[in-house]
Amino acid sequence: MRRRMWVHPINLRRRLFGAFHNLVAELRLDNDRHLTYFRMSAEQMDELLSVVGPELTRQSTNYRAAIEPKQRLAITLRFLGTGESFTSLALQYRLGTSTVAGSVHLTCRAIERKMKATQFPKPTEDMWRFIASKFWSKWNFPNCIGAIDGKHVNIVAPAHSGSLFFNYKKAFSIVLLALVDADYKFTFVQVGDFGRAKTLSVPAENPLPGSGVQGPMPYTMVADAAFPLKTYIMRPFPGNNIPRWRRIFNYRLSRARMVVECAFGILSSRWRVLHTRLNVKPQNADYVVMATCILHNYLMNPSQNQRWLDEAEERGNVLPPVRNMGGNRGSREAYDVRERFCTFFCSPEGRVSWQDQMV
Repeated sequence: MRRRMWVHPINLRRRLFGAFHNLVAELRLDNDRHLTYFRMSAEQMDELLSVVGPELTRQSTNYRAAIEPKQRLAITLRFLGTGESFTSLALQYRLGTSTVAGSVHLTCRAIERKMKATQFPKPTEDMWRFIASKFWSKWNFPNCIGAIDGKHVNIVAPAHSGSLFFNYKKAFSIVLLALVDADYKFTFVQVGDFGRAKTLSVPAENPLPGSGVQGPMPYTMVADAAFPLKTYIMRPFPGNNIPRWRRIFNYRLSRARMVVECAFGILSSRWRVLHTRLNVKPQNADYVVMATCILHNYLMNPSQNQRWLDEAEERGNVLPPVRNMGGNRGSREAYDVRERFCTFFCSPEGRVSWQDQMV
């Protein structure tokens, strides 16, 4: 019986010919190419390594040397940035396929474990008030604490899963639900299933800016027609032949809601693994998607947003939307809140955008 080789002869020459010890080292001399390859600068990668590196360190043995934390991070960033298969990355880096897969899963877990608390801090009333003030000043929608939406991330059909992960596009997927602030950053993310969000510490009702005519109004999220109408979720009025004040409301809501679409565009343009079918177990897919969201916030730079949005538009790839996030019937109170927003937008205090005149 032939003994199985512990390390393939090709992989033994990884220091001479492997991508990490050659190409990756050269990329540090060219900032633009480093950004293209890893989707972040060399300085950002070094800073990230300082945070997650201790979690990626493993003990060497008499049989083989452990993979360096920086190489594990490099493999993971390349996987997230391209969606290349583990086999393809293994050949480039001259590692075993299982080693590459293990490195990706280990690194994504480390990113979530070490960075989630700092990139998704526990919300406070002051935080929501600040976000609401930014939505009013930038997007002309008052008392808005975020834009919410859900997207499908396709996965390879898990074994023995039946129709559990099957979606309306006749593909298998997990759902990414996200709440985004006025600057395209995620404030809340749920991957895999919706579950129940714990208390978000949303402030009490507050009058709209410059006007007390409508009385105290609740803080709310803006969403598309896939979401139910609630006092804390505003969705557009249906139909095209609607009164002008409702068209103004729909315009304002659409303007504010575009931040979540742009956030998903930036996210999936930088981390193109989200446009592939993830060939990993669902629980590992959750870690991969969460890692991309954490890195999205970590790397957020307003000066680079347009670059990623332009790249997304050029490639024409968008994440499939979630069609139904609940029933369409809203409460009487929710309908009343939406009408009061309409009244405000048509008042002197709320009429701040010249585009309203074009609706």
